[in-house]
Amino acid sequence: MQVAVIGGTGLIGSQVVKILNAAGHEAVPHSQSTGVDVISGQGLDEAMAGVDVAVNLTNSPTFDDASLAFLQTSMDNLLAAADKGGIGHFVILSIVGTDQVPELDYYRAKALQEKILADGPIPSSIVRATQFMDFMDAVPSWTADADSVRLPATPIQPIASKDVAAAVAEVAAGTPLNGIHNIAGPEIFPLDELGRITLSHKGDHRTVVTDPTAGMFAVVKGDVLTDKNAHLAPTRYTDWIS
Repeated sequence: MQVAVIGGTGLIGSQVVKILNAAGHEAVPHSQSTGVDVISGQGLDEAMAGVDVAVNLTNSPTFDDASLAFLQTSMDNLLAAADKGGIGHFVILSIVGTDQVPELDYYRAKALQEKILADGPIPSSIVRATQFMDFMDAVPSWTADADSVRLPATPIQPIASKDVAAAVAEVAAGTPLNGIHNIAGPEIFPLDELGRITLSHKGDHRTVVTDPTAGMFAVVKGDVLTDKNAHLAPTRYTDWIS
């Protein structure tokens, strides 16, 4: 099976390419560094020619309302090129809860991306994942000072990037779902607690203060960023961070 992995040099994409090739498929990574631009359309027709499956793992460079235009344009260009190339399966990576948090611009953009794919001409699959464990490296910088980090107690269910890549590769190698496959980490943590675990592991002695108004996830109500019914990945956070 020939697979075009758009965004194939990034955190998830590079792992997806490696997994698919190890399984005997021919997965080719495409990105701006290889001459493919999803906004201008440069290189897309060539990337999609003679390919069985397209996997879109590109990401908006910003998480504000500009992400809506980025995902609209990129999906329009990708689907047009995929349709022209006769591709039979188009896969994207999205986020658990993306349709339940309209207050977050980026989540609205990902919901739009899902709708564009579902309404498009190509059989498709959507893989929704919970928050990557890797993102906890950046979280303390959102609302921090020299002595403390303020985080809400929003429940999240972090998943390792290697587990996300394995799920995306498995879906890409299968028949189109024409629906959604949810994946999540095996444990649920309040975000403030996860912040304490992360800082402690790094020897960072700042205090984590529980603040329901702090950071981008302050607007999230309930447990919409978790999914107890999702396929649970094996990697635990404490094992990953160690």
